[in-house]
Amino acid sequence: MSTTTKSPPKSPLGDIRLQVMWNRLLSVVEEQARALVRTAFSTSAREAGDISAGVFDLEGRMLAQAVTGTPGHVNSMARSVIHFIREFPVETMKPGDAYVTNDPWKGTGHLYDIVVTSPAFHDGKLVALFSCTTHVVDIGGLGQSPDGRQVFHEGLFLPLLPLMREGVIDESVMRIVRANVREPVQVEGDIHALIGCNGIGEKRLSDMMAEHGIDNLDELGTHIIEKSRAGMIAAISKLPRGTWKGHMRIDGYDTPIDLHAAVTIHADHIAVDYAGTSGSSIYGINSPMCYTEAYTAFGIKCVVAPTIPNNAGTLDSILVTAPENTIVNALHPAAVNARSTIGHMLPDVCFDALHQVIPGQVPAEGTSNLWNLKLGAGHGMTGTIGNSRPFMVTTFHSGGTGARPTLDGLSATPFPSGVRNVPVEITETIAPVVVWKKEYRQDSGGPGAQRGGLGQVMEVEHREGAPFGIFATFERVKYPARGRDGGKSGGNGRLSLASGQELKAKGFQTIPAGERLVVEMPGGGGYGDPAKRDPEAVKRDVRLGLVSKEAANAAYGVEGD
Repeated sequence: MSTTTKSPPKSPLGDIRLQVMWNRLLSVVEEQARALVRTAFSTSAREAGDISAGVFDLEGRMLAQAVTGTPGHVNSMARSVIHFIREFPVETMKPGDAYVTNDPWKGTGHLYDIVVTSPAFHDGKLVALFSCTTHVVDIGGLGQSPDGRQVFHEGLFLPLLPLMREGVIDESVMRIVRANVREPVQVEGDIHALIGCNGIGEKRLSDMMAEHGIDNLDELGTHIIEKSRAGMIAAISKLPRGTWKGHMRIDGYDTPIDLHAAVTIHADHIAVDYAGTSGSSIYGINSPMCYTEAYTAFGIKCVVAPTIPNNAGTLDSILVTAPENTIVNALHPAAVNARSTIGHMLPDVCFDALHQVIPGQVPAEGTSNLWNLKLGAGHGMTGTIGNSRPFMVTTFHSGGTGARPTLDGLSATPFPSGVRNVPVEITETIAPVVVWKKEYRQDSGGPGAQRGGLGQVMEVEHREGAPFGIFATFERVKYPARGRDGGKSGGNGRLSLASGQELKAKGFQTIPAGERLVVEMPGGGGYGDPAKRDPEAVKRDVRLGLVSKEAANAAYGVEGD
Protein backbone atom coordinates (compact mmCIF):
# COMPACT_ATOMS: atom_id res chain seq x y z
CA MET A 1 0.00 0.00 0.00
CA SER A 2 1.47 3.33 -1.02
CA THR A 3 0.64 6.74 0.25
CA THR A 4 0.96 10.07 -1.50
CA THR A 5 2.16 13.09 0.40
CA LYS A 6 0.56 16.27 -0.78
CA SER A 7 2.58 19.47 -0.90
CA PRO A 8 1.31 22.10 1.50
CA PRO A 9 -0.77 24.77 -0.23
CA LYS A 10 1.15 27.84 -1.23
CA SER A 11 0.58 30.71 1.14
CA PRO A 12 -1.26 33.67 -0.41
CA LEU A 13 1.13 35.85 1.57
CA GLY A 14 3.99 34.34 -0.42
CA ASP A 15 2.46 35.49 -3.69
CA ILE A 16 1.86 38.95 -2.25
CA ARG A 17 5.46 39.20 -1.11
CA LEU A 18 6.69 38.06 -4.52
CA GLN A 19 4.44 40.59 -6.24
CA VAL A 20 5.84 43.38 -4.06
CA MET A 21 9.38 42.33 -4.99
CA TRP A 22 8.37 42.14 -8.67
CA ASN A 23 7.10 45.71 -8.56
CA ARG A 24 10.27 46.76 -6.80
CA LEU A 25 12.35 45.08 -9.51
CA LEU A 26 10.48 47.11 -12.13
CA SER A 27 11.42 50.27 -10.25
CA VAL A 28 15.06 49.12 -10.16
CA VAL A 29 15.29 48.82 -13.94
CA GLU A 30 13.41 52.07 -14.43
CA GLU A 31 16.01 53.85 -12.29
CA GLN A 32 18.69 52.06 -14.33
CA ALA A 33 17.18 53.53 -17.52
CA ARG A 34 16.72 56.99 -16.06
CA ALA A 35 20.36 57.01 -14.99
CA LEU A 36 21.32 56.31 -18.60
CA VAL A 37 19.11 59.14 -19.89
CA ARG A 38 20.47 61.60 -17.31
CA THR A 39 24.13 60.85 -17.96
CA ALA A 40 24.19 60.18 -21.73
CA PHE A 41 25.83 62.68 -24.06
CA SER A 42 23.90 62.17 -27.29
CA THR A 43 20.41 63.50 -28.02
CA SER A 44 19.29 59.99 -28.98
CA ALA A 45 19.36 58.93 -25.34
CA ARG A 46 19.18 62.26 -23.53
CA GLU A 47 16.24 63.79 -25.39
CA ALA A 48 14.56 61.01 -27.38
CA GLY A 49 14.92 58.12 -24.92
CA ASP A 50 16.20 55.81 -27.68
CA ILE A 51 17.52 53.28 -25.17
CA SER A 52 16.71 50.09 -23.29
CA ALA A 53 17.50 48.72 -19.86
CA GLY A 54 16.70 45.43 -18.14
CA VAL A 55 17.65 42.79 -15.59
CA PHE A 56 18.25 39.13 -16.44
CA ASP A 57 18.67 35.89 -14.54
CA LEU A 58 21.84 33.85 -14.84
CA GLU A 59 20.38 31.87 -17.76
CA GLY A 60 19.98 35.10 -19.73
CA ARG A 61 16.19 35.33 -19.37
CA MET A 62 14.84 38.87 -19.06
CA LEU A 63 12.97 39.33 -15.78
CA ALA A 64 12.09 43.00 -16.08
CA GLN A 65 12.51 45.88 -18.50
CA ALA A 66 12.32 49.61 -17.99
CA VAL A 67 9.31 51.46 -19.37
CA THR A 68 11.72 54.09 -20.65
CA GLY A 69 13.06 52.83 -23.97
CA THR A 70 11.99 51.46 -27.34
CA PRO A 71 10.54 48.02 -28.21
CA GLY A 72 13.23 47.43 -30.83
CA HIS A 73 15.98 47.93 -28.28
CA VAL A 74 14.24 46.17 -25.39
CA ASN A 75 13.06 43.03 -27.14
CA SER A 76 16.25 42.48 -29.15
CA MET A 77 18.39 43.19 -26.08
CA ALA A 78 16.28 40.53 -24.35
CA ARG A 79 17.81 37.96 -26.70
CA SER A 80 21.31 39.43 -26.86
CA VAL A 81 22.26 38.54 -23.27
CA ILE A 82 22.28 34.86 -24.25
CA HIS A 83 25.10 35.63 -26.69
CA PHE A 84 27.12 37.36 -23.95
CA ILE A 85 26.75 34.37 -21.64
CA ARG A 86 27.90 31.98 -24.35
CA GLU A 87 31.00 34.08 -24.97
CA PHE A 88 31.68 34.90 -21.30
CA PRO A 89 30.31 32.14 -19.02
CA VAL A 90 28.77 33.45 -15.81
CA GLU A 91 31.20 31.44 -13.66
CA THR A 92 34.07 33.53 -15.06
CA MET A 93 32.46 36.90 -14.27
CA LYS A 94 33.80 39.08 -11.47
CA PRO A 95 32.60 42.25 -9.75
CA GLY A 96 33.31 45.30 -11.90
CA ASP A 97 33.22 43.41 -15.20
CA ALA A 98 31.32 44.69 -18.25
CA TYR A 99 31.01 43.42 -21.81
CA VAL A 100 30.13 45.23 -25.02
CA THR A 101 28.97 44.65 -28.59
CA ASN A 102 27.22 46.36 -31.46
CA ASP A 103 26.97 43.20 -33.56
CA PRO A 104 23.68 43.72 -35.46
CA TRP A 105 22.85 40.00 -35.29
CA LYS A 106 23.76 39.50 -31.63
CA GLY A 107 22.81 42.96 -30.38
CA THR A 108 19.91 45.12 -31.45
CA GLY A 109 20.01 45.24 -35.21
CA HIS A 110 22.58 47.78 -36.44
CA LEU A 111 26.03 49.15 -35.60
CA TYR A 112 24.71 52.38 -34.11
CA ASP A 113 23.31 50.51 -31.09
CA ILE A 114 25.89 49.71 -28.43
CA VAL A 115 24.89 47.06 -25.89
CA VAL A 116 26.65 46.74 -22.53
CA THR A 117 25.99 43.76 -20.24
CA SER A 118 27.33 43.53 -16.68
CA PRO A 119 27.17 40.98 -13.86
CA ALA A 120 25.39 42.01 -10.66
CA PHE A 121 26.65 40.78 -7.28
CA HIS A 122 25.01 40.72 -3.85
CA ASP A 123 27.11 39.94 -0.77
CA GLY A 124 29.87 38.72 -3.06
CA LYS A 125 27.61 36.32 -4.96
CA LEU A 126 26.61 36.64 -8.63
CA VAL A 127 22.82 36.97 -8.66
CA ALA A 128 21.82 38.60 -11.97
CA LEU A 129 22.91 40.42 -15.12
CA PHE A 130 22.04 43.95 -16.16
CA SER A 131 22.02 45.01 -19.79
CA CYS A 132 21.38 48.30 -21.56
CA THR A 133 21.51 49.84 -25.02
CA THR A 134 21.67 53.25 -26.60
CA HIS A 135 21.81 54.58 -30.15
CA VAL A 136 25.04 56.56 -30.49
CA VAL A 137 25.39 59.66 -32.65
CA ASP A 138 28.04 58.16 -34.94
CA ILE A 139 29.85 54.91 -35.53
CA GLY A 140 31.99 55.87 -38.53
CA GLY A 141 31.63 54.38 -42.00
CA LEU A 142 29.32 56.07 -44.48
CA GLY A 143 27.32 57.69 -41.71
CA GLN A 144 23.65 57.17 -40.90
CA SER A 145 22.75 56.34 -44.48
CA PRO A 146 21.24 53.25 -46.11
CA ASP A 147 23.66 53.66 -49.03
CA GLY A 148 26.06 50.95 -47.84
CA ARG A 149 26.04 47.63 -49.67
CA GLN A 150 27.53 45.56 -46.80
CA VAL A 151 27.75 45.95 -43.06
CA PHE A 152 31.49 46.59 -43.56
CA HIS A 153 30.60 49.94 -45.13
CA GLU A 154 28.47 51.01 -42.20
CA GLY A 155 31.06 51.66 -39.52
CA LEU A 156 32.98 50.18 -36.62
CA PHE A 157 31.90 46.61 -35.78
CA LEU A 158 32.52 45.60 -32.17
CA PRO A 159 32.21 41.85 -31.64
CA LEU A 160 31.41 40.56 -28.16
CA LEU A 161 34.29 42.04 -26.15
CA PRO A 162 35.31 42.61 -22.53
CA LEU A 163 34.88 46.33 -21.94
CA MET A 164 35.81 46.46 -18.25
CA ARG A 165 37.61 43.98 -16.00
CA GLU A 166 37.17 44.31 -12.23
CA GLY A 167 36.43 48.02 -12.53
CA VAL A 168 39.17 48.89 -15.05
CA ILE A 169 38.04 49.96 -18.52
CA ASP A 170 39.92 48.43 -21.43
CA GLU A 171 41.52 51.57 -22.87
CA SER A 172 42.42 49.74 -26.10
CA VAL A 173 38.71 49.30 -26.90
CA MET A 174 38.02 52.96 -26.14
CA ARG A 175 40.96 54.12 -28.30
CA ILE A 176 39.61 52.10 -31.22
CA VAL A 177 36.16 53.63 -30.76
CA ARG A 178 37.50 57.19 -30.53
CA ALA A 179 39.63 56.70 -33.66
CA ASN A 180 36.68 55.52 -35.75
CA VAL A 181 33.86 57.97 -34.98
CA ARG A 182 33.23 61.57 -35.96
CA GLU A 183 31.96 62.56 -32.50
CA PRO A 184 34.37 60.80 -30.10
CA VAL A 185 33.39 62.80 -27.00
CA GLN A 186 29.70 62.02 -27.39
CA VAL A 187 30.22 58.35 -28.19
CA GLU A 188 32.70 57.76 -25.38
CA GLY A 189 30.41 59.61 -23.00
CA ASP A 190 27.51 57.36 -23.96
CA ILE A 191 29.59 54.22 -23.33
CA HIS A 192 30.46 55.46 -19.85
CA ALA A 193 26.75 56.17 -19.28
CA LEU A 194 25.93 52.58 -20.29
CA ILE A 195 28.46 51.21 -17.81
CA GLY A 196 27.23 53.53 -15.09
CA CYS A 197 23.55 52.74 -15.45
CA ASN A 198 24.22 49.02 -15.06
CA GLY A 199 26.14 49.87 -11.90
CA ILE A 200 23.13 51.76 -10.58
CA GLY A 201 20.97 48.74 -11.33
CA GLU A 202 23.33 46.45 -9.44
CA LYS A 203 23.34 48.70 -6.37
CA ARG A 204 19.56 49.09 -6.28
CA LEU A 205 19.06 45.35 -6.75
CA SER A 206 21.40 44.58 -3.87
CA ASP A 207 19.51 47.06 -1.67
CA MET A 208 16.22 45.39 -2.60
CA MET A 209 17.53 41.90 -1.85
CA ALA A 210 18.90 42.98 1.50
CA GLU A 211 15.62 44.64 2.42
CA HIS A 212 13.61 41.52 1.59
CA GLY A 213 16.12 39.08 3.04
CA ILE A 214 16.82 37.04 -0.10
CA ASP A 215 20.20 35.94 -1.42
CA ASN A 216 19.18 34.95 -4.97
CA LEU A 217 16.50 35.66 -7.57
CA ASP A 218 15.57 32.04 -8.30
CA GLU A 219 12.12 32.03 -6.70
CA LEU A 220 11.28 35.56 -7.80
CA GLY A 221 12.47 34.93 -11.36
CA THR A 222 10.44 31.73 -11.64
CA HIS A 223 7.38 33.53 -10.28
CA ILE A 224 7.75 36.38 -12.80
CA ILE A 225 8.19 34.13 -15.83
CA GLU A 226 5.49 31.61 -14.87
CA LYS A 227 2.90 34.25 -14.02
CA SER A 228 3.62 36.19 -17.20
CA ARG A 229 3.47 33.10 -19.37
CA ALA A 230 0.19 32.07 -17.73
CA GLY A 231 -1.20 35.54 -18.36
CA MET A 232 -0.23 35.35 -22.03
CA ILE A 233 -1.77 31.89 -22.42
CA ALA A 234 -5.00 33.11 -20.79
CA ALA A 235 -5.15 36.08 -23.17
CA ILE A 236 -4.37 33.92 -26.22
CA SER A 237 -6.99 31.33 -25.20
CA LYS A 238 -9.73 33.96 -25.66
CA LEU A 239 -8.91 34.23 -29.36
CA PRO A 240 -10.19 31.92 -32.11
CA ARG A 241 -7.76 29.32 -33.47
CA GLY A 242 -6.55 29.56 -37.01
CA THR A 243 -4.30 31.41 -39.44
CA TRP A 244 -4.89 34.90 -40.82
CA LYS A 245 -2.70 36.75 -43.30
CA GLY A 246 -1.59 40.37 -43.47
CA HIS A 247 0.16 42.25 -46.24
CA MET A 248 1.67 45.67 -46.78
CA ARG A 249 3.51 47.24 -49.69
CA ILE A 250 6.04 49.96 -48.88
CA ASP A 251 8.38 52.18 -50.91
CA GLY A 252 11.69 50.38 -50.42
CA TYR A 253 14.96 51.91 -51.61
CA ASP A 254 14.80 51.47 -55.38
CA THR A 255 11.89 49.03 -55.76
CA PRO A 256 8.73 48.43 -53.70
CA ILE A 257 8.84 45.90 -50.88
CA ASP A 258 6.07 43.46 -50.02
CA LEU A 259 5.75 42.39 -46.40
CA HIS A 260 3.65 39.27 -45.79
CA ALA A 261 2.78 37.85 -42.38
CA ALA A 262 0.78 34.72 -41.55
CA VAL A 263 -0.44 34.98 -37.95
CA THR A 264 -1.42 31.62 -36.47
CA ILE A 265 -3.16 31.47 -33.11
CA HIS A 266 -2.51 28.25 -31.19
CA ALA A 267 -3.81 27.24 -27.78
CA ASP A 268 -0.77 28.54 -25.89
CA HIS A 269 1.20 30.72 -28.29
CA ILE A 270 0.99 32.86 -31.41
CA ALA A 271 3.21 32.13 -34.41
CA VAL A 272 4.06 34.74 -37.04
CA ASP A 273 5.66 33.63 -40.30
CA TYR A 274 6.97 36.09 -42.89
CA ALA A 275 7.16 33.63 -45.80
CA GLY A 276 6.47 35.41 -49.08
CA THR A 277 8.14 38.65 -47.98
CA SER A 278 10.50 40.36 -50.43
CA GLY A 279 14.11 39.25 -50.56
CA SER A 280 16.92 41.15 -48.88
CA SER A 281 18.02 44.45 -50.40
CA ILE A 282 21.48 45.37 -51.66
CA TYR A 283 21.04 48.58 -49.64
CA GLY A 284 21.06 49.14 -45.89
CA ILE A 285 17.36 48.75 -45.18
CA ASN A 286 17.54 45.07 -44.21
CA SER A 287 16.38 43.84 -40.83
CA PRO A 288 18.26 41.14 -38.88
CA MET A 289 16.03 38.51 -37.35
CA CYS A 290 16.53 39.83 -33.81
CA TYR A 291 14.99 43.17 -34.79
CA THR A 292 12.17 41.51 -36.71
CA GLU A 293 11.35 39.42 -33.65
CA ALA A 294 11.43 42.50 -31.43
CA TYR A 295 8.83 44.56 -33.30
CA THR A 296 6.67 41.57 -34.21
CA ALA A 297 6.38 40.55 -30.57
CA PHE A 298 5.63 44.13 -29.59
CA GLY A 299 2.88 44.48 -32.19
CA ILE A 300 1.20 41.22 -31.18
CA LYS A 301 1.45 41.98 -27.48
CA CYS A 302 -0.02 45.49 -27.91
CA VAL A 303 -3.26 43.93 -29.11
CA VAL A 304 -3.41 40.58 -27.32
CA ALA A 305 -2.01 41.31 -23.85
CA PRO A 306 -0.99 44.96 -23.42
CA THR A 307 -1.16 44.98 -19.60
CA ILE A 308 1.09 41.98 -18.90
CA PRO A 309 4.68 43.01 -18.05
CA ASN A 310 7.20 42.28 -20.77
CA ASN A 311 9.77 39.59 -19.95
CA ALA A 312 10.97 36.16 -21.06
CA GLY A 313 7.62 34.62 -20.14
CA THR A 314 5.67 36.83 -22.51
CA LEU A 315 8.25 36.93 -25.31
CA ASP A 316 8.47 33.12 -25.41
CA SER A 317 4.73 33.01 -26.15
CA ILE A 318 5.27 34.64 -29.57
CA LEU A 319 7.18 32.58 -32.12
CA VAL A 320 8.54 34.47 -35.14
CA THR A 321 9.95 32.82 -38.27
CA ALA A 322 11.11 34.13 -41.64
CA PRO A 323 12.98 32.59 -44.56
CA GLU A 324 16.67 33.41 -44.63
CA ASN A 325 17.79 36.22 -46.91
CA THR A 326 14.41 37.90 -46.92
CA ILE A 327 14.40 41.57 -45.97
CA VAL A 328 13.14 40.62 -42.48
CA ASN A 329 15.83 37.98 -41.95
CA ALA A 330 18.94 39.37 -43.60
CA LEU A 331 22.15 37.48 -42.94
CA HIS A 332 25.70 38.76 -42.45
CA PRO A 333 27.20 40.69 -44.20
CA ALA A 334 24.02 42.44 -45.41
CA ALA A 335 23.83 46.20 -44.91
CA VAL A 336 21.41 46.91 -42.02
CA ASN A 337 21.96 50.53 -41.03
CA ALA A 338 18.33 51.58 -41.61
CA ARG A 339 16.77 48.34 -40.36
CA SER A 340 14.05 50.36 -38.62
CA THR A 341 12.68 51.20 -42.08
CA ILE A 342 11.41 47.63 -42.18
CA GLY A 343 11.09 46.76 -38.49
CA HIS A 344 8.78 49.66 -37.64
CA MET A 345 6.31 48.49 -40.30
CA LEU A 346 5.87 45.01 -38.88
CA PRO A 347 3.28 45.79 -36.19
CA ASP A 348 1.02 47.24 -38.91
CA VAL A 349 1.46 44.07 -41.00
CA CYS A 350 0.42 41.98 -37.99
CA PHE A 351 -2.48 44.35 -37.29
CA ASP A 352 -3.71 43.71 -40.85
CA ALA A 353 -4.03 40.03 -39.92
CA LEU A 354 -5.32 40.55 -36.37
CA HIS A 355 -8.08 42.88 -37.60
CA GLN A 356 -9.61 39.85 -39.29
CA VAL A 357 -9.57 37.96 -35.98
CA ILE A 358 -10.71 40.71 -33.62
CA PRO A 359 -12.34 43.44 -35.71
CA GLY A 360 -12.77 46.82 -34.11
CA GLN A 361 -9.72 46.50 -31.86
CA VAL A 362 -6.69 47.47 -33.94
CA PRO A 363 -5.86 50.91 -35.39
CA ALA A 364 -5.46 51.94 -39.00
CA GLU A 365 -1.95 52.10 -40.41
CA GLY A 366 0.26 54.95 -39.23
CA THR A 367 3.41 56.57 -40.52
CA SER A 368 5.27 53.94 -38.45
CA ASN A 369 8.64 54.77 -40.01
CA LEU A 370 10.41 57.50 -38.04
CA TRP A 371 11.09 60.71 -39.95
CA ASN A 372 14.30 61.50 -38.07
CA LEU A 373 16.46 64.28 -39.44
CA LYS A 374 19.91 62.74 -39.51
CA LEU A 375 22.05 65.67 -40.52
CA GLY A 376 25.78 66.18 -40.94
CA ALA A 377 28.60 67.99 -42.66
CA GLY A 378 32.29 67.37 -43.06
CA HIS A 379 35.20 67.35 -45.45
CA GLY A 380 34.40 65.11 -48.38
CA MET A 381 30.77 64.69 -47.33
CA THR A 382 29.49 68.11 -48.33
CA GLY A 383 32.51 69.50 -50.14
CA THR A 384 35.30 71.41 -48.44
CA ILE A 385 34.38 72.82 -45.06
CA GLY A 386 35.93 76.27 -45.16
CA ASN A 387 35.01 78.16 -42.02
CA SER A 388 31.98 76.01 -41.05
CA ARG A 389 32.48 73.24 -38.53
CA PRO A 390 31.82 69.56 -39.20
CA PHE A 391 28.95 68.00 -37.24
CA MET A 392 26.70 64.98 -36.92
CA VAL A 393 23.29 65.18 -35.26
CA THR A 394 20.14 63.08 -35.11
CA THR A 395 16.92 64.86 -34.26
CA PHE A 396 13.91 62.58 -33.75
CA HIS A 397 10.56 63.45 -35.34
CA SER A 398 7.52 61.62 -36.61
CA GLY A 399 4.42 61.70 -38.73
CA GLY A 400 0.95 60.75 -37.51
CA THR A 401 -0.38 57.46 -36.15
CA GLY A 402 -3.36 55.63 -37.54
CA ALA A 403 -6.84 56.42 -36.26
CA ARG A 404 -8.11 54.11 -33.54
CA PRO A 405 -11.51 52.37 -33.55
CA THR A 406 -13.03 54.99 -31.26
CA LEU A 407 -10.47 57.82 -31.27
CA ASP A 408 -8.56 59.95 -33.76
CA GLY A 409 -4.94 59.12 -34.47
CA LEU A 410 -2.17 60.91 -32.61
CA SER A 411 -0.44 63.70 -34.50
CA ALA A 412 3.37 63.88 -34.83
CA THR A 413 3.66 60.88 -32.52
CA PRO A 414 6.04 57.96 -33.07
CA PHE A 415 4.52 54.48 -33.03
CA PRO A 416 5.70 51.78 -32.67
CA SER A 417 9.13 53.14 -31.69
CA GLY A 418 7.92 55.18 -28.70
CA VAL A 419 10.81 57.67 -28.85
CA ARG A 420 10.21 61.31 -28.03
CA ASN A 421 10.41 64.18 -30.50
CA VAL A 422 13.58 66.21 -29.89
CA PRO A 423 12.98 69.93 -29.16
CA VAL A 424 14.34 72.12 -31.94
CA GLU A 425 16.13 74.27 -29.37
CA ILE A 426 18.31 71.30 -28.44
CA THR A 427 19.21 70.62 -32.06
CA GLU A 428 20.02 74.26 -32.68
CA THR A 429 22.25 74.32 -29.60
CA ILE A 430 24.45 71.37 -30.52
CA ALA A 431 24.58 71.76 -34.32
CA PRO A 432 24.97 74.80 -36.64
CA VAL A 433 21.42 74.56 -38.01
CA VAL A 434 18.29 76.63 -37.59
CA VAL A 435 14.76 75.24 -37.76
CA TRP A 436 12.62 77.90 -39.43
CA LYS A 437 9.36 75.97 -39.26
CA LYS A 438 7.89 73.08 -37.26
CA GLU A 439 4.11 72.78 -37.41
CA TYR A 440 1.30 70.31 -38.02
CA ARG A 441 0.81 69.46 -41.68
CA GLN A 442 -2.73 70.41 -42.58
CA ASP A 443 -4.90 67.74 -44.29
CA SER A 444 -2.32 64.97 -43.82
CA GLY A 445 -4.51 62.84 -41.52
CA GLY A 446 -6.58 60.27 -43.42
CA PRO A 447 -10.35 61.02 -43.39
CA GLY A 448 -12.59 58.64 -41.47
CA ALA A 449 -15.18 58.40 -38.75
CA GLN A 450 -12.00 58.77 -36.70
CA ARG A 451 -9.39 60.90 -38.44
CA GLY A 452 -5.79 59.79 -38.83
CA GLY A 453 -3.09 61.65 -36.92
CA LEU A 454 -1.40 64.53 -38.69
CA GLY A 455 2.18 64.66 -39.85
CA GLN A 456 4.28 67.77 -39.49
CA VAL A 457 6.26 70.16 -41.68
CA MET A 458 9.80 71.28 -40.87
CA GLU A 459 12.16 73.66 -42.63
CA VAL A 460 15.86 73.50 -41.76
CA GLU A 461 18.86 75.55 -42.89
CA HIS A 462 22.56 75.72 -42.08
CA ARG A 463 23.01 78.63 -39.72
CA GLU A 464 26.28 79.72 -41.32
CA GLY A 465 25.04 79.47 -44.90
CA ALA A 466 27.16 76.38 -45.62
CA PRO A 467 26.04 73.16 -47.32
CA PHE A 468 24.94 70.24 -45.15
CA GLY A 469 23.74 66.71 -45.77
CA ILE A 470 20.76 64.58 -44.83
CA PHE A 471 20.93 60.81 -44.38
CA ALA A 472 17.38 60.06 -45.54
CA THR A 473 15.63 56.84 -44.48
CA PHE A 474 11.99 57.76 -45.07
CA GLU A 475 8.93 55.67 -45.94
CA ARG A 476 5.29 56.42 -46.88
CA VAL A 477 6.32 58.67 -49.79
CA LYS A 478 4.91 56.45 -52.56
CA TYR A 479 2.65 54.17 -50.52
CA PRO A 480 0.77 56.06 -47.78
CA ALA A 481 -0.63 54.66 -44.55
CA ARG A 482 -3.87 52.86 -45.39
CA GLY A 483 -7.16 53.47 -43.64
CA ARG A 484 -9.28 50.74 -42.10
CA ASP A 485 -12.98 49.82 -42.35
CA GLY A 486 -13.72 52.50 -44.93
CA GLY A 487 -11.22 55.05 -43.64
CA LYS A 488 -9.04 56.79 -46.21
CA SER A 489 -5.26 56.80 -46.54
CA GLY A 490 -3.10 59.38 -44.82
CA GLY A 491 -1.10 61.97 -46.72
CA ASN A 492 2.11 60.93 -48.48
CA GLY A 493 5.43 62.23 -47.20
CA ARG A 494 7.73 64.45 -49.23
CA LEU A 495 11.36 65.61 -48.99
CA SER A 496 12.42 68.67 -50.98
CA LEU A 497 14.30 71.95 -51.08
CA ALA A 498 12.51 75.23 -50.45
CA SER A 499 13.32 76.16 -54.05
CA GLY A 500 11.09 73.29 -55.17
CA GLN A 501 13.54 70.54 -56.09
CA GLU A 502 12.34 67.17 -54.88
CA LEU A 503 14.81 64.95 -53.00
CA LYS A 504 14.95 61.18 -52.70
CA ALA A 505 13.32 59.57 -49.70
CA LYS A 506 16.40 57.44 -49.03
CA GLY A 507 20.12 57.97 -49.23
CA PHE A 508 22.61 60.72 -48.46
CA GLN A 509 21.97 64.04 -50.22
CA THR A 510 23.51 67.50 -49.91
CA ILE A 511 21.49 70.63 -49.26
CA PRO A 512 23.34 73.41 -51.12
CA ALA A 513 24.63 76.48 -49.30
CA GLY A 514 21.84 78.95 -48.60
CA GLU A 515 19.07 76.43 -49.32
CA ARG A 516 16.45 75.19 -46.88
CA LEU A 517 15.50 71.56 -46.41
CA VAL A 518 11.71 71.04 -46.37
CA VAL A 519 10.41 67.88 -44.69
CA GLU A 520 6.70 67.09 -45.07
CA MET A 521 5.87 64.11 -42.89
CA PRO A 522 3.08 61.63 -43.67
CA GLY A 523 -0.20 61.28 -41.81
CA GLY A 524 -1.95 58.21 -40.42
CA GLY A 525 -4.86 56.41 -42.07
CA GLY A 526 -8.46 57.06 -41.07
CA TYR A 527 -10.79 54.57 -39.42
CA GLY A 528 -14.38 54.02 -40.53
CA ASP A 529 -16.58 55.72 -43.10
CA PRO A 530 -15.82 59.47 -43.23
CA ALA A 531 -19.57 60.11 -43.68
CA LYS A 532 -20.05 58.91 -40.09
CA ARG A 533 -17.69 61.46 -38.55
CA ASP A 534 -19.33 63.85 -36.11
CA PRO A 535 -19.85 67.14 -38.02
CA GLU A 536 -18.86 69.06 -34.91
CA ALA A 537 -15.53 67.22 -34.85
CA VAL A 538 -14.97 68.23 -38.48
CA LYS A 539 -15.75 71.88 -37.69
CA ARG A 540 -13.38 71.78 -34.73
CA ASP A 541 -10.60 70.41 -36.97
CA VAL A 542 -11.17 73.27 -39.42
CA ARG A 543 -11.20 75.81 -36.60
CA LEU A 544 -7.86 74.50 -35.32
CA GLY A 545 -6.32 74.48 -38.78
CA LEU A 546 -5.87 70.70 -38.83
CA VAL A 547 -8.17 70.32 -41.84
CA SER A 548 -8.79 72.92 -44.53
CA LYS A 549 -12.32 74.00 -45.44
CA GLU A 550 -11.87 72.53 -48.91
CA ALA A 551 -10.74 69.15 -47.58
CA ALA A 552 -13.53 69.09 -44.98
CA ASN A 553 -16.12 69.66 -47.68
CA ALA A 554 -14.58 67.10 -50.04
CA ALA A 555 -14.04 64.33 -47.47
CA TYR A 556 -16.91 64.87 -45.07
CA GLY A 557 -19.41 67.09 -46.86
CA VAL A 558 -19.17 69.53 -43.97
CA GLU A 559 -18.50 73.25 -44.30
CA GLY A 560 -16.05 74.49 -41.70
CA ASP A 561 -16.82 77.34 -39.35
